[in-house]
Amino acid sequence: MGQKSASSSAATKVSSFVLLIIFVTLAVALAALVLAVQAYSIGNDVVAVYLLFIGFIGVALSTYVLFQTRQRMMRLRIETPPITTTIECKKCGFKNVREFQRGDYIFKEVEPCQKCNEKMLITAIYREVREKGKTSFPY
Repeated sequence: MGQKSASSSAATKVSSFVLLIIFVTLAVALAALVLAVQAYSIGNDVVAVYLLFIGFIGVALSTYVLFQTRQRMMRLRIETPPITTTIECKKCGFKNVREFQRGDYIFKEVEPCQKCNEKMLITAIYREVREKGKTSFPY
């Protein structure tokens, strides 16, 4: 179970090398835009147009790739299902289902029974898996 969660978290991470390339491209593109303004102020129109073109293309590509990686991470994020604990009274058979609390384990004695006031035992701890495609309709 631990290995599966580690591999799923590795799939949602973006490589730091990719982020470095994106930000370097963005910095070079912004520098090209600044140089284009300087070249235009000097009177070098041809160089200014080329630098302006390079700057806009670089900014557009780096922001596009950055937003695509962010959307990919949001799509790949896995929602962990809630963990449920079942508590049962050995004397009267009363069952109670509640959310898992830290420190719960099977056969742990917990709060007294609501019906007979005897100690209740934790009999099951499980995850509730809900399938995405299925929806329940009340008839």
